Amino acid sequence: MTGKARLLAGFAAGAVTVLAVQVATGVIDAPPSTTVVAGSALPAPAAGRSPGGTPATSKPPSSSAQPPPPAPPTTTAAAPAAETPRVPAPQQPGTVRLPGGGTATLVRKELGPGAELPIPADLGQATWWGAELDAAGGASVFAGHVNWRGATGPFAELWTDRIGGQVSIVDGAGKTWRYTVSQLVTVHKNDLAARADELFGQSGPHRVVLVTCGGRWVGGSDGYEENRVVIADPA
Repeated sequence: MTGKARLLAGFAAGAVTVLAVQVATGVIDAPPSTTVVAGSALPAPAAGRSPGGTPATSKPPSSSAQPPPPAPPTTTAAAPAAETPRVPAPQQPGTVRLPGGGTATLVRKELGPGAELPIPADLGQATWWGAELDAAGGASVFAGHVNWRGATGPFAELWTDRIGGQVSIVDGAGKTWRYTVSQLVTVHKNDLAARADELFGQSGPHRVVLVTCGGRWVGGSDGYEENRVVIADPA
């Protein structure tokens, strides 16, 4: 991921006030689908037989005789192959599965000195800080890469997820926690500080917050111009 992820937080009255978050991201292109139709023509009549199936004679036809009309060709469309329902692979402990099927390994981190949010060391990881999954309140925040050194990561789908999508988390003990997407938020990085407590704070009902970046590439410490935040409530 290009860019340095920082999150400055202040603690007051049991709530977290987050001042800035930066994470890098990208986009995914969906491949087009194709349909194939096959057809075949009737075979030519065998040598020595007429198109109607009667034996052919050596007597030339009279000038008044009309040749039989040729049999019309036929075309048969191949029946579409039955699609096998896709069964997702069993989710492994210590992972988060996004609505589109992308999966990342969770790496539990706490805010360090200067309240800097650690970023994942690998494309297939997501850092987790904030509330535990069994907490009564507060945000469990998961930050992930979307592109890294030319490769696309699972968090790219945050830009195409929709309200009502399902997020599942399997903790280290193998217990599954399910959430339903309730909010899709795109925030310019210049505006993120003002909304940080609203989106990432530890007050309010328990929720899962997935965050990454995207939009226009601006380089520097920001990387991408915007953040994408997907909020999911317990199902």
